[in-house]
Amino acid sequence: MQIGVNTLLWTAGFRREHLPLIGKARDLGLDGIELATFDFASFPAAEARRELSTCGMPGILCSALVGGMSLATEDVGLRSQSLEFLKAGVRAAAEAGLSLFIGPFCSAVGYLPGRRRTADEWARCVDGLRQLGEYADGCGVRVAVEPLNRFETFFLNTAADALALCQAVAHPRIGILYDTFHANIEEKNQAAAIRLLGRHIFHVHTCENDRGIPGSGPIDWVGVIGALREIGYDDWLVIESFGPGIKEIAAAACIWRDLAASPDDIPFIGARNLRALL
Repeated sequence: MQIGVNTLLWTAGFRREHLPLIGKARDLGLDGIELATFDFASFPAAEARRELSTCGMPGILCSALVGGMSLATEDVGLRSQSLEFLKAGVRAAAEAGLSLFIGPFCSAVGYLPGRRRTADEWARCVDGLRQLGEYADGCGVRVAVEPLNRFETFFLNTAADALALCQAVAHPRIGILYDTFHANIEEKNQAAAIRLLGRHIFHVHTCENDRGIPGSGPIDWVGVIGALREIGYDDWLVIESFGPGIKEIAAAACIWRDLAASPDDIPFIGARNLRALL
């Protein structure tokens, strides 16, 4: 397995001026980097492709539905707009030479209507993801959909629901991003959740219970790594954390304190801890 870091540790959106982060991640001892953006028009796909190649660093593209966007909404126009946004993300990934596009792609992060999802919302999301899978197939990109915890979305929280979503979409380009932070809130047993999802896991975020250094808290890392090996997963373990000095990200992720002596310590020490487990 390879260990990477998400650029949300340093910036709210990866743009041209953030290209040096690719070399920084390499110098911190990471195997690759997850480029996060919520605006594909400002994403420097061609430049990122060159810089990744120069630094010998593989990459992943990360985004999310934000604001009012949703694949589940009954608003036809908004649903179409949201699908087009995700298609733009797939194109950006392909242009940057990245074969994986990941994030919470069902409903906007933070949208909590005060009720559980409906069957109609589920059906609309399944249809949207199926269309996205067809589009991604033409671009040679896989899409990993992320379940979030109950405090960040009402739509997709558990491994069981993520499995049901994959089975309903039934497209080989659509899988799941498994995140240990969210699963720590929603799952009774992380190893069992991983085994349940099996081949549908396309990507993994290795996040401690407090979003801090992986291996510094109570998450059962031995069980997580063991279960990933059981299902034959041999891909990315990406450290996703958030810099407290980035106002919009700190507010969205509720980061009200420093998670380490330095933000750089999170991937540097976290990668060391994960490698010891591996």
